[in-house]
Amino acid sequence: MPKKVKVGTVVSDKMDKTIVVSVTEHKAHKKYKKTMISTKKYKASDINGTSKMGDVVSIVEHRPISGSVRWVLDEVVEAAK
Repeated sequence: MPKKVKVGTVVSDKMDKTIVVSVTEHKAHKKYKKTMISTKKYKASDINGTSKMGDVVSIVEHRPISGSVRWVLDEVVEAAK
């Protein structure tokens, strides 16, 4: 089974080796078919500390690393200005 990949913006990098990534998804309502925007935050492991706040990053699902971390930083897609 392929691993899930999500792209989002780094919201917080204050933790040691962990970042918080905000991912926005567009989904259609089941009954009314209106496009709805849902935002969810994921905690991802960033061992090298390469990403900073405001960066657009790609994260990949991983086995549980700690109590709340289940994602790993794949790459920095776009650096913050």
